[in-house]
Formats: sequence, C-alpha cells, structure tokens
Amino acid sequence: MRSFRLSKLVSASLVAAGMLVGASTASLAGAAWPAHTIKFIVPFPAGGATDTIARVYADKLSEALKQPVVVDNKPGAGTAIAAEYVATAEPDGYTIALAPAAQLAILPHINSNIRFDPFKSFAPVSLLASVPYVIAASPNTPIANVKELIAAAKKDPGKLTYSSCGPGTMCHLSGEMFKSQTGTDLLHVPFKGSAPAINALIGDQVNLAFDTLTVLAPQIRDGKVKGLAIGSRERSPLLPNVPTATEAGLPDYAVESWFGLVVPAATPTDIVQRLNAEIVRIGNLPDVKERLGAQGLTVKTNTPEEYAQLIRTDYARWGHVVDASGAQIN
Repeated sequence: MRSFRLSKLVSASLVAAGMLVGASTASLAGAAWPAHTIKFIVPFPAGGATDTIARVYADKLSEALKQPVVVDNKPGAGTAIAAEYVATAEPDGYTIALAPAAQLAILPHINSNIRFDPFKSFAPVSLLASVPYVIAASPNTPIANVKELIAAAKKDPGKLTYSSCGPGTMCHLSGEMFKSQTGTDLLHVPFKGSAPAINALIGDQVNLAFDTLTVLAPQIRDGKVKGLAIGSRERSPLLPNVPTATEAGLPDYAVESWFGLVVPAATPTDIVQRLNAEIVRIGNLPDVKERLGAQGLTVKTNTPEEYAQLIRTDYARWGHVVDASGAQIN
C-alpha cells in the first residue's frame, strides 16, 4: 500500500514537473517571437492603395519587431485565395494578413464555395485604414446632385445605368444599397475592375458609378466625372466640395471599405496583443497618416475586440444588401 502511494506521489511529481517545463517552454517561445521572417499576406496584386497599406505597415513592423515583414501578394477568387491560405497557416505568429471588408463581410454571403469562415478561421488584430465610397455621375449627364439623381431614377425606372468593378463587389453592392434606401431602380453594368468601370463613366457609356475615394478623387478633381456624394460622415479634404451622403439627403448611406489585420485562429494571445500594440503605435505616426491620407485613406486602429465586433456588424449589414440584390458569384 505504501509502495502504491509512493508510486502515485512520484507520478504526480513527474506530471507537475512536466507541466512546469511545458509552461516554461511556452513562455520562452512567446518571448522569442519573432525569431525569423513574418509573411504579410495581401489578397490583391502589387500596386494600388491596398498594397500600399500593407507595405507601409510592413516596413514599420519590421523596424519594431527587428525581423523582416515581407509582403506576399496572393490575388484571385475575389480575395478567397489569400483568405484560405491564411485560414490553414500555422497559428504561430509568422503569417499575418490584410483583410478587406469585402472579404469578411460580403464574400461569405455571395460565394458558398469558399473554404474559410469569417469568424472561426481568423483572430482579429486591429483595423489599419478605411476609405469611403463616392457616388459619381458621367460628365455630360444633366444630373448635378443626389436629389436630381433620385428624381430622374424614379421618373424612368431601370433607365439609368451604373458601372461597378464586378458583380458581388462593394462597388456593386454600394449601388444596390443606394437603390434599396431610395426606392429607385438602376441598371447594373459590371466590369472586371475599377479602371474599365470608371473609363466607361468618363466616356458616358454609363450614367453613374460607385467606387472608392482613392479611385474617383483624381477623376472628379480633373473634371472628368461629377462627384455627387461621399459615403463618409465627414467631407474629405481631397474633395472638399463634394457633400457627404447625409448632407445630400441620404442619412443612412454610410459606405466605407475598411482594411484590417488578422492572423490564423489559435494564434497565441500574447502575439495578437503585441501585434495590436505595434499597429496602434504605427497608426499614430504622422508619416503613416500622411502617406495613406494622400491616397484618400484614413488610418484607423482599434482593439481586437472592437475589430471583431465591426466584422460581425458589417457581416449582418451587407448580408441584408446581398439578400435584397440576389447577388451571387458561385
């Protein structure tokens, strides 16, 4: 009997020692992070505003973490390729990703074939930046403001056309949101990307377009298209003469595309918190705000919990728009 109790005591001691060693090893692993290069996955090609966001933050993270943070562009399938790659990556802090609003809040509603879950596959870290959408009209249209647009659309339902950067994109669904909120009927004309969609607007091939401030600001400033309203709560310094949607008579039309940082689910909490602290610090740097602001982007950071709530809120919000439009890209 004594021998049995002694055996149990020894076993318990060994288990306790093992737990201490495990805890020590985990602590050392956390303290050692990062020990080598971090991959920053971007779901778009190199170049453009989204890629710029990633590279600005990557450079600053490299300095702060004392390890290279290398941008890895993985475009395709409406951002699904990048999302699925990150969802299956090791949750060790060496794969981080830029996640746009459309990827987490819209794509799951319109493509049932995706192999990631916007809530279960990732751990949110922080927002990085956002950009508002703009309602623009072709240069020769007689429409000068949102009030006139609504009146014209109601007079001839389905006659006015709007271009988008593709079916199921935020460009498309911004137009669908406008239709839903104003009780109008516009004809959607999809293109493969913003460039051809805006060229069609400039060439008077379509009457309207819904796209980001980054894309439309240069065209509006140069007088190539008309800016009717901007989907942010405040006017943009890049387009000070373009009213907000609220000023234009659309108090519920708030359309901004945000870009955040996520990591694979089950990434250690201490790594998530360290990344969040660095992102918040970087977002407050004047040169970061200036560089991104020049492209119409507003630097925005928050806590992992706040970012998670934003994903849930926008997922539900855009889900209603998708349901009303019937948009699908399966």
